[in-house]
Amino acid sequence: MNRLPRRLPRRHRFSGQSFNRMLPNLMTLLGLCIGLSSIRLALDGKFGNAVIAIAVSGVIDGLDGRLARLLKATSRFGAEFDSLADFLCFGIAPAIVIYVWSLQPWGAIGFLPPLIYASAMALRLARFNAALDSAPKAAFAYNFFTGVPAPAGAGLALFPLFLGLEADQMHLFWLSDAAGFPLFTGAVLVIVALLCVSTLPVWSFKNFKIPAPSILPLLLGVVVFAAIIFADPYAAGALLGLAYMIMLPFSLRSYRRLAAEAEARRPVPPVEVDLSAPPSA
Repeated sequence: MNRLPRRLPRRHRFSGQSFNRMLPNLMTLLGLCIGLSSIRLALDGKFGNAVIAIAVSGVIDGLDGRLARLLKATSRFGAEFDSLADFLCFGIAPAIVIYVWSLQPWGAIGFLPPLIYASAMALRLARFNAALDSAPKAAFAYNFFTGVPAPAGAGLALFPLFLGLEADQMHLFWLSDAAGFPLFTGAVLVIVALLCVSTLPVWSFKNFKIPAPSILPLLLGVVVFAAIIFADPYAAGALLGLAYMIMLPFSLRSYRRLAAEAEARRPVPPVEVDLSAPPSA
């Protein structure tokens, strides 16, 4: 008697998302934890480790979005989660670190610049999220941010701390005292806050094209800067902040030039003549 072949049990399939689609959000969560850990490090007086933690969270923030696009795992949830992480890591954490390092002796008055900075960062990120659903911009405008982006704003806000830590290493105590003077650090926070909520066009470097003759010098410059980061991260942070501030006027000039070229290429609508109207005397 022939027996029917025994059916193998079906493999149970788990419902849910794949790990690849979760990986960008996990990276965002990791950056969030590292960025917020900078507050605890600052409260313990470890300001050097605090700024490095914020810098690492900035690197992770630059990678998670690109990884999401590479894995085709972009989602509205990921965009909102990334904005919340940016606010905590680049809005709250730098403000608290600078307050503990420099502004705390001034009490309530010293808390005003961090409050202004954190509020401006929240407004800047809210405007960025609202722009996702707005009308499409001109093609050239996608190469520019509106205002200084959150990670760059955090780096500029921490510039006095980078400068003070480097001055301490070089035993330039007069420079360290000047960098940590509450009036200076408070002014830096307020200026950076205004840059973040401004309409200043800032290069995004997403589709930035490098001329062929400049590729090799750029690569060599990156190698030199990487060596400076490993040898003296505080000096690298201060130099990067200065370079970014110097870049802003050139970014504005580039935007205006591209806008003028786009306006010149716009076709002129034909002038309609009403033939039925009587000729004028």
